[in-house]
Amino acid sequence: MRYKIAIIIGTRAELIKTFPVMLELQRKNIPYYFIHTGQHSLGDFCELFGVKRPDKTLYEEPKKSSRFHSKVGKAIFWNLGLLLKIKKELKKLKGLKYVMYHGDTMTTATAAMASSKIANPGKKYKNVHLEAGLRSENLREPFPEEIARKIADSFSDILLTVSERGCKNMKRYEGKKNICLVGNTIMDSVDNALKIAKKRKIKPISKERFALITVHRHENIKNKKRLEKILKIFEALSIPSYFAMHDNTKAKLVKHGLWNKLKSLKNIKIIKPLDYINFIYQMSKCSLIVCDGGSMQEESLIFKKPCIVLRKATERQEGLDTNFQFLSELKIKDTQEKIKEYLDKGFKIKKFKNPYGKKGVSKKIVEILK
Repeated sequence: MRYKIAIIIGTRAELIKTFPVMLELQRKNIPYYFIHTGQHSLGDFCELFGVKRPDKTLYEEPKKSSRFHSKVGKAIFWNLGLLLKIKKELKKLKGLKYVMYHGDTMTTATAAMASSKIANPGKKYKNVHLEAGLRSENLREPFPEEIARKIADSFSDILLTVSERGCKNMKRYEGKKNICLVGNTIMDSVDNALKIAKKRKIKPISKERFALITVHRHENIKNKKRLEKILKIFEALSIPSYFAMHDNTKAKLVKHGLWNKLKSLKNIKIIKPLDYINFIYQMSKCSLIVCDGGSMQEESLIFKKPCIVLRKATERQEGLDTNFQFLSELKIKDTQEKIKEYLDKGFKIKKFKNPYGKKGVSKKIVEILK
């Protein structure tokens, strides 16, 4: 079979944001070649989302949640081999028009380089960065994602941006490249997830008001002082707060001697990570989100839920223009006060226009590629 488009995925987060585009290609009977790098285990996500299994898996999927667990040296070594594998796989595909990859992971940066003109002189296809233009303006926050997205934008022919801010960033840094404002595919991902949650008849995790917590960023969990500040911030949580615990986060808390301190906080309830569908549903029902990841900041805007961002910088600055997203910079007193403000029953979210667009982003992307 001849494929017009190859899609390179490495992590579950990439698949979550790319599967709506894959579904749209399937609806329009446009064949695509699905390359999985093996950075994460995708589990049963493909079946869950209704997309085909990978046509090619370049490395065996890890048994744990991630291949690297914050080991940057190991990640860099792995990606050198990955670059050659991607390049070799793309050469097998005849008639390609586009090679697409998403986001800001190690896979994203490597896919951009492996499919670029530098690695493939005379190539006839265009390589496309989906979710281009995000910038925190701080190479260490988040690390290594800020570096990865800069590499991906530099090596890509077509930049599909999520917001007007992203467009401005790309015009400033990448000049006259093909820059297209499409919106964020998370709009379609969440819509699909809620439909699946309804079929599953998922129920709220609590009948009371509750908060959802995740902490997994490399720069947070490797640093004992940062984790101590985060636990201090948690003391302001006056409602049941469910901490979805990643295995690498637990390992670092234990290593730093902070595990028992966390368990002693009366309103913190430690739970296993929820599957994506369940987690999205719980976000739609919670009263507060406390996180250090990226996508939850976007989902906070969709659900209009107050969100505490446990970082010193964020590439998703659009949400900070609202009155219900707060970049804590890990300042304990300021963040505790903001939590109290958000949990006050009199707190109201001001009207705003979602900077990431509306449902239908994936259709727009496929039309642009056609």
